[in-house]
Amino acid sequence: MNSFAAAEERSRQLSQTILESPRDYRVLTGERPTGLLHLGHFFGSIVERIRLQRAGVEAFLVLADYQVITDRDSMPRVREYVYSAVLDYLAAGMDPDRTTIFTHSSVPALNQLMLPFLSLVTEAELHRNPTVKSELAASGRALSGLLLTYPVHQAADILFCKGNLVPVGKDNLPHVEMTRVIARRFNERYGRVFPEPEALITSTPEVPGLDGRKMSKSYGNAISLGMSADETAQVIRRTPTDSERRISFDPASRPGVSALLSTASLCLGQAPEEVAESIGDAGSGALKKRTTEAVNGFLAGHRERRAELAKDPGFIAKILQQGNDRANQVAEQTLNEVRTAMGTRYE
Repeated sequence: MNSFAAAEERSRQLSQTILESPRDYRVLTGERPTGLLHLGHFFGSIVERIRLQRAGVEAFLVLADYQVITDRDSMPRVREYVYSAVLDYLAAGMDPDRTTIFTHSSVPALNQLMLPFLSLVTEAELHRNPTVKSELAASGRALSGLLLTYPVHQAADILFCKGNLVPVGKDNLPHVEMTRVIARRFNERYGRVFPEPEALITSTPEVPGLDGRKMSKSYGNAISLGMSADETAQVIRRTPTDSERRISFDPASRPGVSALLSTASLCLGQAPEEVAESIGDAGSGALKKRTTEAVNGFLAGHRERRAELAKDPGFIAKILQQGNDRANQVAEQTLNEVRTAMGTRYE
């Protein structure tokens, strides 16, 4: 059995034990606030987070604002993106009393774990990380020390709260493995402090962007959760399709048409082929109308809750402060344990 197949099998086992003993697990999840959250985030991660929350699993959700420093275009708007993300989390149903929502820059003890963790990995191991390689290729800039150490920062995110479960897609499995390596090496060198976290491979679908590529903030092909109904209609209307009247699901040959079908199918809970069949020979105009109605119908409740929450910016600030306070308490306790294990606690 290859490593990915083994990880999938272990994830199936974990899914069952989580339901049986949710309090045995602590989840770390999160994202870099480099833009507005979109449908890809909703179906790709938010749905899974809410499922785990409802199951009774304690969760920490990091908005990794320090990691946005590697994205120079996003940094001037990082505060806006952080507050917007919290609005979307709450509107989607995340409970700040059960999920600790916090920001990197507000938890010094978490970031201080980077120093001992960096001593446990080699430069070659960091260079091999797929995210480091892909981000470097996409940036067109020289490799910075921050980007090179990105996998270690992620390990600090997971281990500061002693997270033992990390929901990930296939592409992020190397980050969990790096974290396991760091935890194991620390424990072997200084005594057991950290669990070796396990990956929970999410079965959520990859949501295509409106151009057929993966939906991404950087590609400009996303439907943001905070868009108005009119803005959504405008974005969908501009989606390039083709002149063929018969609507069919063929991602390779008809990326624009297929992306719209995929988006509509997720929002309607139907197969894309079924949506295509219902439109038939009505053409791309009818497809865009159906997709617009599907997305706006699906997001109507979310947008209503989001707009209501946005009326009180102080409430969002309070939620962040609550999460940052909780994260700081946990991080300080973990850092004290690390200092004790390493013999660098002078009290």
